[in-house]
Amino acid sequence: MDVFPSGTEHLLTCAEMARADAYAVEHGVPGTTLMAHAGAAVATAIRRRYRPRPVLVLAGPGNNGGDGWVVARDLADHGWEVRIASLGDPAALKGDAAWARSLWNGPVESIHPHTLDGAGIVVDALFGAGLTRAVDGVAAEALRALADRVEAGSAVSVAVDVPSGVDGNTGVVRGVAARADLTVTFFRRKPGHLLLPGRALCGTVRVADIGIPEAVLGRIRPSTAVNGPAVWRAALGERLSSDHKYRRGHVVVVGGPMSGAARLAVGAARRAGVGLATAAVPHGATALFAGDSPGVIVREADGPQALARLLTDKRYSGIVIGPGLGGGDRPHALTAVALHAKRPLVLDADGLNTFDGRVGDLAASIAAPTVLTPHEGEFRRLFPAVHPSVAGKLAAARLSAHETGAVTLLKGADTVIASPDGRSVIVENAPPTLATAGSGDVLAGLIGGLLARGVPAFEAAAAGAWIHGEAARAAGSSVLAEDLVARIGPIAEAL
Repeated sequence: MDVFPSGTEHLLTCAEMARADAYAVEHGVPGTTLMAHAGAAVATAIRRRYRPRPVLVLAGPGNNGGDGWVVARDLADHGWEVRIASLGDPAALKGDAAWARSLWNGPVESIHPHTLDGAGIVVDALFGAGLTRAVDGVAAEALRALADRVEAGSAVSVAVDVPSGVDGNTGVVRGVAARADLTVTFFRRKPGHLLLPGRALCGTVRVADIGIPEAVLGRIRPSTAVNGPAVWRAALGERLSSDHKYRRGHVVVVGGPMSGAARLAVGAARRAGVGLATAAVPHGATALFAGDSPGVIVREADGPQALARLLTDKRYSGIVIGPGLGGGDRPHALTAVALHAKRPLVLDADGLNTFDGRVGDLAASIAAPTVLTPHEGEFRRLFPAVHPSVAGKLAAARLSAHETGAVTLLKGADTVIASPDGRSVIVENAPPTLATAGSGDVLAGLIGGLLARGVPAFEAAAAGAWIHGEAARAAGSSVLAEDLVARIGPIAEAL
């Protein structure tokens, strides 16, 4: 059985891609055929995208370089002017790469920065996605020279699999990498194609079919995917003619001194399709909330005892706590009460900050489905020894999910959502316009509304993040958080 529903776009780690290659060979597809198809796919993509111009292929010492030899032969056969430069002695190549080398009858140059002179297109076939060390030596010098030419506009880079230097598992740059205009990868994308900074270096990414059987996915059972409706659509359920507001769930958003954040969160929760929404607010704020949103139930909960009394009502099916909660002792006490209530919960912003450096206490407090929504700064305060930019964002989110037992949504332009059960998705539909005040409060409320409806935590976080991105796209180039709330309804309704 697959980890994800049918229709999901899987992402393969480098190890999983190696298993896919091995599976194909075991089932009668020779490695040379896979390499021939890969090289031909790159060459075809080049011919379709660019007018003929001088091409230089930088061929590395492994199978990525082998693909490059095939590219060189294919382009030359189509009349293109092609040169090839090898990293190391081409006579030392082994296996399928040696076979690919045998296809080339022209001269072979050594790699040097000056080798790039006169090339309009540089095919970067030095290192593939599985690079595990920093690029150094003459390869690093050549990639720096390539990066300079790309930035100057005198050449474009076409990457085979990934731009050399980009870690396919993490998107982290190992040493140096040049920005590609086009990247051609094979069978499935890797996490590094979606995670920054790798994503920004890949340019347009094309996925080529090279003859690996689709059945391999059933054997590999990938645990990472691109976030999209196929992942979570079934978990949202269907609207029934017999539905009423009590059946659709009742969310509580716990407010604080910065009332705007909680107002955005409760508005988003309502747009997510929840039946009822209550704002639990400090003394003196009830009139503001009641006047702002007539459809919101407003309850005064000035401290932890008042909130605890409110949450004794078992009809509340989800809680959002953190947006605008403020600093001091009050947020800590309120967050403890919310966690103790044992309802599906979103822990965001100031609620998360009450556990800075105390991830063990947080884990011990979680007793119901919970979604944590840190940005990188909040994550690093929670896990001081973990640096997502070094370990990789996917690994960091998975660590949090494992350590806390909560679904972790690690925010950013390349948001990652990880479940304690090992599943993870990467968000690619979030436009840069989401970098605006209040955007995170909207996301927290949106997820909270879905949780209150009974959507499981992982699917609620993934669906919320996707809808959030689509709302920003619909809002256009100048987005306010209020615009997002207004656009959630039509997007959610269309699912």
